[in-house]
Amino acid sequence: MRENKMEASMWWIVAAVVLGGTAVALQAPVNAALARELGGPVPAAAVSFGVGFVVLLVIALVQGQGGAFLKLPQVPAWTLIGGCLGAWYVLTSVWGVSQLGVVTLVAALILGQMTAAMVIDATGALGVVAREVTPTRIASAGLVMAGLLLSRV
Repeated sequence: MRENKMEASMWWIVAAVVLGGTAVALQAPVNAALARELGGPVPAAAVSFGVGFVVLLVIALVQGQGGAFLKLPQVPAWTLIGGCLGAWYVLTSVWGVSQLGVVTLVAALILGQMTAAMVIDATGALGVVAREVTPTRIASAGLVMAGLLLSRV
């Protein structure tokens, strides 16, 4: 019974992440439209981050987690690089979607994510539990690469 409950819970998480992927596909063209209106991808990415910051700040405050921000001076500096990585992601998405189209952009993003994820899994870097990189996982990245290539045909 407990195993079925854990599996059902996992599928809710997968569904939420799939919706996150949907947001990624929508975010790039929306931000590209914002870039056209503002005259450049960097201002659009900055506005996108600003709006996201306000939304997340409000959610944190509503959930009673506002005090967490007081811990910022104590966090290791390297952990703040996530914001830089997110900025790079948004900027390259805004810039790339008009040149590549949404399908090719998302396939390229997923290939980059899977490649980095396999290295992180294999090494246990950044505090994650090390996981074996199996031939099946390598094949899944290869299929994404094939999809990326096919999206340009």
